Amino acid sequence: MADAPPPLYAPREPIFPRRVTGFFRSLKWWIMGVTLGIYYLLPWLRWDRGPNLPDQAVLADLASRRFFFFWVEIWPHEFYFVAGLLIMAGLGLFLFTSALGRVWCGYACPQTVWTDLFILVERWIEGDRNARLRLFKAKWDFRKWRLRVSKWIVWLMISIATGGAWVFYFTDAPSLARNLVTLDAPAVAYFSIAILTATTFIFGGFMREQICIYMCPWPRIQAAMMDEGTLTVGYRDWRGEPRGKHRKGARAAAATRTATAYAEETVAEEAPQQGDCIDCMACVNVCPMGIDIRDGQQLECITCALCIDACDDVMDKIGKPRGLIDYLALEDVPPPDLSPADDTWKPRPWWQHVLKARTILYTVLWSAVGLGLLFALFVRSDIELTVSPVRNPTFVMQSDGAIRNIYDVRLRNKSGEDRALRLSLTSDETLDIALQGETGLDVTVPADTTFLQRVYVTASRDAPAALADRTDLRLWVEDVDADIRASVGTVFNGKGGE
Repeated sequence: MADAPPPLYAPREPIFPRRVTGFFRSLKWWIMGVTLGIYYLLPWLRWDRGPNLPDQAVLADLASRRFFFFWVEIWPHEFYFVAGLLIMAGLGLFLFTSALGRVWCGYACPQTVWTDLFILVERWIEGDRNARLRLFKAKWDFRKWRLRVSKWIVWLMISIATGGAWVFYFTDAPSLARNLVTLDAPAVAYFSIAILTATTFIFGGFMREQICIYMCPWPRIQAAMMDEGTLTVGYRDWRGEPRGKHRKGARAAAATRTATAYAEETVAEEAPQQGDCIDCMACVNVCPMGIDIRDGQQLECITCALCIDACDDVMDKIGKPRGLIDYLALEDVPPPDLSPADDTWKPRPWWQHVLKARTILYTVLWSAVGLGLLFALFVRSDIELTVSPVRNPTFVMQSDGAIRNIYDVRLRNKSGEDRALRLSLTSDETLDIALQGETGLDVTVPADTTFLQRVYVTASRDAPAALADRTDLRLWVEDVDADIRASVGTVFNGKGGE
């Protein structure tokens, strides 16, 4: 009987990462503080846009179908700006992954940031790794209930703040906050907060690494962005193996040598008695994913680099050079048949791994999209129009035989003040234009609004445009008080098509 296939899902084994200090841990604290600060505080920033516009700096105004970002206002027909930003985000992810592996996952991914925050709360309340392990194995007595409930309450408060901050991006934050407290907010606001609270509480508190392993597609996609020259967290097994307990002796003087020189000497040894790895498990105990980086590259590794801080700390204590676990590339492994007398091999400098054809291409594409968006942003006009010809019927024959076409012209005034706009047309043929409900060709469009105006274009009975099938024309809108114009091309339908 054939063996059963391995299960696709493994039940979660709780992981209790140990506290660690070092450069990468400090970097993660700073990134956590900045990203959480931006997320929680950004909806409360004010930005004066005038009396007719909201004063929230960042606002996705679904009711008006517009997005405000400080001085930038994105209208529904300008969704290409949002699409461009999403393209830039994707290219940026490709760029950083190609150069430095899963740095997004390890430092800035929301799942990582909130999990780090929840682990910090857990450590404050229950203690470090050993204390949490003992508490996990202990029976459910009063102390265990007290610590667990205290931790869950703090997690829940963070989760509610997370859900609340999200809905503040879609309406005026102070007004919604008051309505939430007085229970006057819309039901959709409470529902959204409840969903985000539940997902944050469960994902950050209980599922943690399983989100990265089973639910996130990026661990499986990122391999296509990486190659043997990509810098990622790895273990220098040629220096660390064979492992063994630390013994004081001749190698204590290694602390006076540089890491590069020491690595070269280790490679050059014909029969090393013991590697630098003392099998202390510090790298495993600090890993939030619960893996052993010494086993090589693994799908679960998020490149958070906490194992580097843990290993460097141990190396300092036993008097050996740092860098046993470090950012390195697979192609920088010394050849196994390297002669002790061969001193020509050296790892490539880090900048050569970063500045390569793939990362340069991603940078060029990313910059091109960004510059294109900036150009489109600064050249767009404060007034715009769209034209929709009325097709039922395509034309109307008047009592004197003249042919009339009807157009629905949508005028957009994107400025903060009312504007007097004048419509006109240009064509190779003689055509007359008139506005419904207006004696002239001027119409006042209120500030920051879209105004629908019906326009009549007429050709006399014997005019070429009336006798032809289609005649090209261009409708223009011009600000009466400023030198701003916009136009849209369309066609005039004559009776020649009958």
